[in-house]
Amino acid sequence: MKVETDENRCIAVGNCAAVAPAVFDQNDEDGTVLLLDAAPPEREHAEVRAAALRCPASAITVHEKAGSGDD
Repeated sequence: MKVETDENRCIAVGNCAAVAPAVFDQNDEDGTVLLLDAAPPEREHAEVRAAALRCPASAITVHEKAGSGDD
């Protein structure tokens, strides 16, 4: 799995940091998303997917790597 965020789309709601705190945080200045781990371990994948689904601005993109053992 590879994760990308678009800080320009982010509206600083914080769902991502609440759902997957090992992967996402919020900028102290404006609350926008901070990506902590662009290639999170498998144990974080379900939370990352949930965070992407709960992002009201669609600022999180998840790229699955089918068949690589890393998805």
